[in-house]
Amino acid sequence: MVAGVWSVAREDWRSRNDQRRAMLIDPSPPPSRPGATGSLYRRFVEPLLRSDDGADAEQLSQASLALLAEIALRRDWPLVRDTLGGLASELQRRDPRLQQTLFGCRFANPVGLAAGFDKNGVAAALWDCFGFGFAELGTVTWEAQPGNPKPRLFRLAAERAALNRMGFNNRGAKAVRRILERQKLPPPGRRPAVLGINLGKSRLTSLELAPDDYAASLELLAPLADYAVVNVSSPNTPGLRELQQENQLRRLVERLRRLPACPPLLVKIAPDLEDDAIDAIARLAYEEGLAGVIAVNTSQDRLGLGQRRLAATGRCLAEEAGGLSGCPLRPRALEVLRRLRATAGPALPLIGVGGIDGPEAAWERITAGASLVQVYTGWIYAGPDLVPQILEGLLLQLERHGLSCLSEAVGSSLAWR
Repeated sequence: MVAGVWSVAREDWRSRNDQRRAMLIDPSPPPSRPGATGSLYRRFVEPLLRSDDGADAEQLSQASLALLAEIALRRDWPLVRDTLGGLASELQRRDPRLQQTLFGCRFANPVGLAAGFDKNGVAAALWDCFGFGFAELGTVTWEAQPGNPKPRLFRLAAERAALNRMGFNNRGAKAVRRILERQKLPPPGRRPAVLGINLGKSRLTSLELAPDDYAASLELLAPLADYAVVNVSSPNTPGLRELQQENQLRRLVERLRRLPACPPLLVKIAPDLEDDAIDAIARLAYEEGLAGVIAVNTSQDRLGLGQRRLAATGRCLAEEAGGLSGCPLRPRALEVLRRLRATAGPALPLIGVGGIDGPEAAWERITAGASLVQVYTGWIYAGPDLVPQILEGLLLQLERHGLSCLSEAVGSSLAWR
């Protein structure tokens, strides 16, 4: 199925390349063909996402990533290069008003791909072609690990949500480094899209030894990362969230910051923290010189959907393990972000994630204090058009509010118009 989509897309972009060549003879503009990629997505993929019991969610993701991995390694081949150029011209929105420089990284736009999709970085070279200003790879652990038993990723189609209990399945830090090196990426600071690497604790590593486990991964991958994220908030590794406790997190951060050439370091937190715990993390981020905080990960709270049954298991969400993502998470993610901003003040960069499925949700998060936003579940449901739609919506809001750049909107509390 995925190969079929790519074949149709290739013919579409080949046709557009023929049109470009024809313009050298006849400079009149070709007929407008907006949203070709989105149209293909709606035709071939969206029907599979309309029900809980459609195509297996994890298999669909893995098939897509397998295809992207091959493309990433062949992106200099003429036909592949032309196809990616067509994709980029359709989905990218280049505008200086969207640019920001945060923790030493220059972001072409504020919309990023959240960690969890490209766990092993197989498509790291391609994410700018999909319009993203940055992408977060991982979660990567020092030890390769298969993750939790399947099935472990479930759609909640009516709610545009997902439940996952993946369990940090990845090939391990050493393999991820080889995967990234094979793609011959430009060095950090010279890439079209910023690349972060999200790090987690190996499942078999005790909490006492967790700092060394994270440090081993970071030391190996730091030369390839524009920034790194300490993931202490996944609900799917037993005991991991205990590392969000102030004393545990401080010990971990101090260990990582002692590494030579440590990249900008951020921490990703859970939406299920109490207010005093959120405040403690904000203070710790300031005291330890963290580059920023990402809010939020998936939720163990069922967010009013406890009696919603999963078609794949026949059990209700209240009986299922895993973290909830997507639209139901939006209100809580916003609350946590606002709490962080109120405690940390305006200087600490924040990245908002959770339930962002359109330009209004992104604007809401930015005006609440996020300098950047990330998408994942919303992007899966909406398709590749989501990124340019968000960017166009943000630009429209800047115009309507008379702002000259996005940074002026951050923490402004300006309403959506």
